[in-house]
Amino acid sequence: MEYMAESTDRTPGHILCCECGVPISPNPANICVACLRSKVDISQGIPKQVSVSFCKQCQRYFQPPGTWIQCALESRELLALCLKKIKAPLSKVRLVDAGFVWTEPHSKRLKVKLTIQKEVMNGAILQQVFVVDYVVQPQMCGDCHRVEAKDFWKAVVQVRQKTLHKKTFYYLEQLILKYGMHQNTLRIKEIHDGLDFYYSSKQHAQKMVEFLQCTVPCRNKASQRLISQDIHSNTYNYKSTFSVEIVPICKDNVVCLPPKLAQSLGNMNQICVCIRVTSAIHLIDPNTLQVADIDGSTFWSHPFNSLCHPKQLEEFIVMECSIVRDLKRSAGAGMISKKHTLGEVWVQKTSEMNTDKQYFCRTHLGHLLNPGDLVLGFDLANCNLNDEHVNKMNSDRVPDVVLIKKNYDRTKRQRRRNWKLKELARDRENMDTDDERQYQDFLEDLEEDEAIRKNVNIYRDSTIPVESDTDDEGAPRISLAEMLEDLHISQDATGEEGESMMT
Repeated sequence: MEYMAESTDRTPGHILCCECGVPISPNPANICVACLRSKVDISQGIPKQVSVSFCKQCQRYFQPPGTWIQCALESRELLALCLKKIKAPLSKVRLVDAGFVWTEPHSKRLKVKLTIQKEVMNGAILQQVFVVDYVVQPQMCGDCHRVEAKDFWKAVVQVRQKTLHKKTFYYLEQLILKYGMHQNTLRIKEIHDGLDFYYSSKQHAQKMVEFLQCTVPCRNKASQRLISQDIHSNTYNYKSTFSVEIVPICKDNVVCLPPKLAQSLGNMNQICVCIRVTSAIHLIDPNTLQVADIDGSTFWSHPFNSLCHPKQLEEFIVMECSIVRDLKRSAGAGMISKKHTLGEVWVQKTSEMNTDKQYFCRTHLGHLLNPGDLVLGFDLANCNLNDEHVNKMNSDRVPDVVLIKKNYDRTKRQRRRNWKLKELARDRENMDTDDERQYQDFLEDLEEDEAIRKNVNIYRDSTIPVESDTDDEGAPRISLAEMLEDLHISQDATGEEGESMMT
């Protein structure tokens, strides 16, 4: 009886391992852990070395079957990608824990430490820890391959404008840069009358067309061409072309409106000046200061042309200027501009200073002009106007001279310009002196027109010393408050460790 009482007080009994005879706690297999591991490897079938594809150009990893994703080193996204590479073998065991083992960033190796469990031999659960080595192999992704090839594109947006001046394109370029619409382009090609944007997918091209419709008055037409087809899998390869035509009117153009359109805009005079082109054509009547906006659909319904091109601008000197205070408005007149002042001026061409010939006209620049000022304008009296709407007008309704803008010393303005713009990286056919002159015209327009300036990112040029916002001549300038600092972010601050690993 004493023996039995003694046995009940003992700790739970041990058994001997059937393989090596070591005392162990009872388990379903009756084998010690060491012998069990020597007999069974639960990680069998799980690869210990796996390859991972990495694109050096865009810093992305390949995720089968056809996706490229951006992951930082030792991130959850990269760990999930690594585990998916061995998803099938892992489905036969229970994954308890997974984590990265640190490797040198330039080693092109990723090590993942896995802890797994599996039931073996009569219900015994065995746990094992091991490391899977991932070899990072460089491979160019499809998008980067198309960018490098430069010729492989799926869609192209052809933007055209039938004008001799590129002011609208310079404005459009700044809008594209501001809203990042150039990021998906494979290539941008500049030709004599427009730009071509090449894309790897039709959806990106359609997005660009929608952006253009919101920012400039235009119309578009789409077409596609069959490149190849596979009748067995019912797949077709098309190349799409989107043709976008911007209205052929630029800032500072003199236009003659069709009679019906002028009447519908509040009985405006047919001869008007285009003061700017944004999402609509903004016109002003130099005789009455009446303004009107014409969108793309209205223009194509009632088309009109520019009467003169910029090269026909002539320089006049103001001999006499008086402000018109009491203006009689006709019935049904539209909105009047508050930013302009109506003036009556006598001007003389600087090329005809040795004569007594002077011209009288009304102008919307009354607030800017004083006797002795130089001003640019169009001489309609001595110009051969081949326009269907002008030919039908009463000659008394056509002014002799239409003044466009006050003329300042361009050299002095360039020297004092302490700001700059960014440009699109594009392939140019040729860059001549006329393009440079037109670009300077656009920069001067930005200085003179605050409405256009609001849609453009203007950067401070640190190479030009800061001066006062006014000068002796009174030329308009952009204030420092409207300028942005041109930041240059180093690659180390982007957080893209993948690039440093592969370089």
